[in-house]
Amino acid sequence: MLSKKTKYAIKALVALAKSEKGVPVLISRLAEEEKIPKKFLELILLELRNAGVLHSKKGAGGGYYMAKDPAEVKLVQILRVTDGPIALLPCVSLNFYERCDECKDEVTCGIRNVFIDVRDAALQILTETSIADIVSREKELSSSLKLTP
Repeated sequence: MLSKKTKYAIKALVALAKSEKGVPVLISRLAEEEKIPKKFLELILLELRNAGVLHSKKGAGGGYYMAKDPAEVKLVQILRVTDGPIALLPCVSLNFYERCDECKDEVTCGIRNVFIDVRDAALQILTETSIADIVSREKELSSSLKLTP
């Protein structure tokens, strides 16, 4: 299940991607518009800034804005920054591997084998999907609702 932290990070990035390029957005405005607790959002945005996804500006007219083109910000990067491993089991993680204590033989473990497939499928989607793709999907969904009588 997606954590609230990751969900809020994606929501904030989508909102920032929709805002005017290079123009900082106040945390308070973002928190209010996206219904995200302000203190929690501050921590999330700081992590995203430290990861190079966002820039920030202090003082009057300050706030956060995208450091990269939204098409370059992939969901896999956001999930790894906010939640760590993508894999559902530690023994199949590419970046956070840990052997399972109860496992007798990883090579013949059927559970591990299935979850490698799950990891690979999830990674493919998350690696190919960007913040810009989410913005585009929202526009398509919104316009299709307007066309339906």
